[in-house]
Parts: sequence; structure tokens; C-alpha cells
Amino acid sequence: MKVDVGVATDKGQVREGNEDAYLVEPPLYAVADGMGGHRGGEVASQLALETIADLFRKGDVPLVDQVRRANRAVFERSGEDRSVAGMGTTLTAALVHGEQAHVLHVGDSRAYLLRAGAFRQLTEDHTLVNRMVKAGEITPEEAEVHPHRNVITRSLGTEADVDVDEQEVGLLDGDQLVLCSDGLTGMLSEGQIQAILEAATSAQEAADRLVRAANRAGGVDNITVVVLSIAEGEPEEGEESPAPGVPSPVLAPAPVEPERPKRWLRIALIVPIVLIVAVAALAGVRAFLDSRWYVGVANGHVAIYQGIPADVFGYDLSHVVQEFTDLSATDAEALPEFSGLADGLNVDTQEQAQETVTTIRQAIRAATHHHGGGG
Repeated sequence: MKVDVGVATDKGQVREGNEDAYLVEPPLYAVADGMGGHRGGEVASQLALETIADLFRKGDVPLVDQVRRANRAVFERSGEDRSVAGMGTTLTAALVHGEQAHVLHVGDSRAYLLRAGAFRQLTEDHTLVNRMVKAGEITPEEAEVHPHRNVITRSLGTEADVDVDEQEVGLLDGDQLVLCSDGLTGMLSEGQIQAILEAATSAQEAADRLVRAANRAGGVDNITVVVLSIAEGEPEEGEESPAPGVPSPVLAPAPVEPERPKRWLRIALIVPIVLIVAVAALAGVRAFLDSRWYVGVANGHVAIYQGIPADVFGYDLSHVVQEFTDLSATDAEALPEFSGLADGLNVDTQEQAQETVTTIRQAIRAATHHHGGGG
């Protein structure tokens, strides 16, 4: 298979430096998100990828063992240098060989696959909230707003040994494989990421637009994206690759083909343009939406939503945070003061939303008691 590579990174709108790093060493690609303070994060992510790159070039060590040696390198440096004690890094890597991609993963960076309109996450987040979701303690919607959603349960360099997730992913012509740090997924929904990928005409354009959209949505963390567009054919010989490390504009990704085969007629070019505009608009109001709350209806029950009760170009601008299965929306809407529940009762905070639900519950009880007493 032939791979069209796009790489983009940015420190975001809040952080002073970039603790992310990427590796483009065809056919090996990786993203690392360092942690442990500004200096520690940079050292951890860069050291991990430098170690893997050096071993990969020698070609005598399996990739999973390269990752384990990188873990050991970061762990030992952390013990030797007090200024970076406790540092660590995530790692998500893909080794593309023939019609397969060998994906390795530690932490909460992610790998996604877009194929024929279906977009799915390949990796599993090693986080506290994901563990809670699997245990049935919270819902995926609650995990998105949980105060401990950034607590990582597994990373490179924090322990002497590390478990590495591995999987083989079959590749088809037209597939797009995305490796990214959580600075992207924390700002954009999967639907937004997919729309940008489908609208872009090259891997590099897709990577650039993804980072730009994440920044417009708030850019609260460093953002790094590697996009691999898969096509039939043999890899080109003699491509130069950037050295691993903390990326910068000077550190250019592997050469990107200027054109890809046209998938649509010229008249259809208006469709991706409209999509791009829509996605950019949605991303631009993400920070505002995260600050808004309302009480509405979900599955016939009273529910608390984060966002506003509207949609743009098919994208919902809200999501359910909590559904109260013991509160019937029909009972609530029967009360004059809550007749507009289906349209959403807007409040300023989650606490006010909870207070509104409490008021609804009390009003329903009072109405039921009054009706029973009157009979």
C-alpha cells in the first residue's frame, strides 16, 4: 500500500510549550503526549520517540520491545534527573506493512480508522474514567464531563515495566488512519473529526484543518495529529523523514503528494466547502457550549443536557449528562410551568440544572398528591 502522510502540531491556546512529539519514519508513525511538568513532558515524549527511532533504524528488535525499551529509558532518566522526576508519556504508533497496520498503544492518545463513511476508535483509553465506564459505574456521557477524565492509568516511563496494547488492522484502498494526542479529541467530537477528514483533499490538509479546528474550539492542550491516507500502489523510494522530537514548523513531515485521485466531480466540490464551514463554526462555539446547560427530555424522561437545545447541519449542540428514569417527561410537561420542557429549559450552571430537576420532582409529587386528595 502507498501512504500519503500529513502531520500537524500546535501548543494550543493555553499551554506555554508543546509537550507533544511525533515520529514519521516510514513505515513507522507515532504520536507521544508528555506529562510531568513543562520540561518533564517534553523530555519524556522526545526521549521515548528518539529511543524507538534509533532501535527501528537498526531493525533487529520487534516494535513492542522497542516501546518497552523506550519505557525503560524514560523511567531511568526520571530517576537520574530530579528536575524531571515522575515524568511520563503516552504513545500511539502504527507500523504499516503491506495491507496491514501494526498498532501499539499506551495512554490516552488515540488511533482512529475512517473507512467508507464509518469512523471508529481503534485504541482503548488507559484512563480512570474509561475504567469506570467499563465497570458500569458511569456512562460514556458522564465520562466526558467527569472531573477526573484526564487521570491516566498507564503511561511510558512511570514504572519500570509497562503493558503495551497491540493489534493488527487490515488496510484497504481509501482508508484513513489517524494518530492523535488528546488535545484533539478533547476539543472535537468524532463527528467533527470525520467531517474534516472526508472534506480534505490530502492528508496534510486534513491534519492542518484538524489542528486549526481544535484551536478554534479552545485549544486547552497541545494538539498533534498524524494522518495516513492509504491507497493502492507501492511506497515511493527515497523519501526523507524528519528526525523524531518535539515538532516545530521547521521539522517538516514526509513529502506529501500534491494531488490525489479525484473522488468527486467538480460540481461536488461545493459539498466539502460547506462541510468545512460548518465544522469550523461548530468548533468555534465549543467553549461556549461547554458552559451552557439545560433541562430537557431524553427517552421520555427528564434529563440534564450540556450545551444548547439546537443543531447545526445535523450536528447536535448538546449531549445528555444525566437522565432521570424515575421522572416522566409527560408528567412534567402536564404542569404549566414546565410545558416547555421538550424545547429545553435553559440554565447557567449544572447546579442550577440539578435544582430545576429537584423543583420538577417536587411539583410532580405535589400535583399527584393534590389529585389523589381531591378524589
